[in-house]
Amino acid sequence: MTTALRHYDALSLSERLRNAHAMTRPLMLDIIDHACRRFPSAGQTERSARVTRLIDAEAWADAALALMELELPLWQVRRIAYDEGEWYCALSRERELPDWLDAAIEARHADLALALLSTFVEAQASAAEVSRPSVPSVRPAFNSLYEPVVCDNFG
Repeated sequence: MTTALRHYDALSLSERLRNAHAMTRPLMLDIIDHACRRFPSAGQTERSARVTRLIDAEAWADAALALMELELPLWQVRRIAYDEGEWYCALSRERELPDWLDAAIEARHADLALALLSTFVEAQASAAEVSRPSVPSVRPAFNSLYEPVVCDNFG
């Protein structure tokens, strides 16, 4: 299926994850159905089978991490921390950068698997937004009223 046909509402999926108390099989399958593009592909049968086995075993956190590895190969887990009853998770494309320079995606939840999947859904949504075409784009023409102005103070 094309990306346009598989478009999903990341906000409603994030809302469902935020409101869930614990991970369930139907919720995990719904996330795979709506947010995953690579899971059913023929070239990833071994990895997809691994995720399926983890779901069958109800190893939700491991299944979430395996799903991230399959669907977001350029992203890495930057942080998993537990503080005051909540799990804090962060995914990053540039894990080696200092925290203040990195544009990590973060989420939190009382359940580890739900926190991981919340970051996954947000990362999938941001990756879909910045997908680049295979052909370079042309810069838009400037407005005819556009006139450059020098703002330097030489005095």
